[in-house]
Amino acid sequence: MRVLLLVNATASSVTARKRVLVHKTLAAQHQTEVAQTTRRGHATKLARAAANDGFDAVFVLAGDGTLNEAADGLVGTGCALGALPGGSTNVYAQTLGTPADVVGAADALARSLSTGNVVSVGVGNASGRRFLFHCGIGFDAAVIRRVERHGELKRLAPHPVYVASAFATWFRHFDRSGPGFDIELPARADCPAERIEGVYFAIVSKTSPYTYLGSRPIHVAPEAGIERSIALTAFTRIDVITLLGGAASAMASGRFLRARHGIVHRHGLEELRVRSRSEARFPWQVDGDDLGDTDELDITHEPACLRLVLP
Repeated sequence: MRVLLLVNATASSVTARKRVLVHKTLAAQHQTEVAQTTRRGHATKLARAAANDGFDAVFVLAGDGTLNEAADGLVGTGCALGALPGGSTNVYAQTLGTPADVVGAADALARSLSTGNVVSVGVGNASGRRFLFHCGIGFDAAVIRRVERHGELKRLAPHPVYVASAFATWFRHFDRSGPGFDIELPARADCPAERIEGVYFAIVSKTSPYTYLGSRPIHVAPEAGIERSIALTAFTRIDVITLLGGAASAMASGRFLRARHGIVHRHGLEELRVRSRSEARFPWQVDGDDLGDTDELDITHEPACLRLVLP
């Protein structure tokens, strides 16, 4: 089979040696070519070109941001996506159970492609930008923005940078004077239409865990999954106890997170709308990629639109 190895050489854990070893591992089982991303959005174009050229799969050696771009280029095609751990966190690869050793991961994915261990999964779509595992709105996205300002430091010590950025955002870089947006849920077969007012931040999940702290999973919406629709976790209060208690709960039983007043959980959603409460705009991100500020988002679930190679 024909495989394109798509590499982001600037990703946190990608080295020239790893790229060569991965290429050799894949080439031992499949006809493999290599392409390297050079700019934002490049992975989408390269992946789409590979699909149009008849490649059977695109394996991505990069972080979650480049993987997201490649997935966007492959949606609706017969070309499958394979996630290799090349970033600082590798949320999607870890969620799928991909080996942490990149050469072992390449061998596992190559074998899976040979045996047809490929499934069709859904993705989220936030106003035209697709996401594999989550879309963060408000405080969550503001933290990601702080993290992205520490490029080289993020590469060397990603998890401490995330923690430090969360505290810096809380104390200095996020307006906590009032909630920034409301969320509208259209009527469903089993539920009437609903409006969640006064939201400070929200996470729309397509998979679970939401992310990882090292190898430790953080579960925000355990009902989400690669073969399920989207889930919503919305915070209508933002205080230290809610945030720290929620974070600790997400790494443990989840009991506090599920029961805390001011945290709204909904799952089994096919669509939702986010609207600013005033003229102020709110930050948003998908799969850890900061997308700036907006005053509205329309988020939908696109079922069974992406072919995915399982490890």
